Amino acid sequence: MSDKSILAAEKFGSGYNCSQSVLSVFAEDFGMTKDCCLRLASPFGSGIARMQETCGAVTGALMVIGLKYGKGEHGLESDKANAYKMSLQLISKFKERHQSINCFELLDNLDINTPEGIAEIQKRKLFRCKCSIYVQDAVEIAESILV
Repeated sequence: MSDKSILAAEKFGSGYNCSQSVLSVFAEDFGMTKDCCLRLASPFGSGIARMQETCGAVTGALMVIGLKYGKGEHGLESDKANAYKMSLQLISKFKERHQSINCFELLDNLDINTPEGIAEIQKRKLFRCKCSIYVQDAVEIAESILV
């Protein structure tokens, strides 16, 4: 387990969402403030605005890939193609570990937007037992791609 993955899990445990927790531990690597990263990733938690689509840990890691490899103002189309390639690597590695990048599926097909779903998630401590691992794994996979 890397230092960043531990810090991301701690950030997640302190109340930040999965996407915020992943992106924020890379802030200094890209000359950004933690606050900026926390704000930027804020809408991506719980599968994008609690829609339970793409896992927030994955979207946070994809933002990291974009910061490293993405096409900027003076970039080339090849930069964008490379960012896509690296993103697909990240997604593939995450799927190898967890079979999905879909938040709903990763939370055992429980709906966080229903009283019954959130009650079962809390009862089973899925945020702590599963999502914390997703956060750590997304960081570790991103780190392996950034080298």
